[in-house]
Amino acid sequence: MSAPIVVHGVSHTGGRAVTINDEIVGLVYDDWGLIELLRWAGLYDAEHYLEDARWIEWRGGWARRYRWGYS
Repeated sequence: MSAPIVVHGVSHTGGRAVTINDEIVGLVYDDWGLIELLRWAGLYDAEHYLEDARWIEWRGGWARRYRWGYS
């Protein structure tokens, strides 16, 4: 079983698309934006799930990186 939340690879303009159960719910540019988006979707303690592979799958790039490069 895969994680219900997927943070997709960094776009060419920056930011990462987020899907929940295969439905696009937004574009985020940092951890704060991801946490707020997940809270809006009903996961009120979202900050505790960023590193939990049962909840979030990071595709197409390093976890918690939102732009091209190393910064």
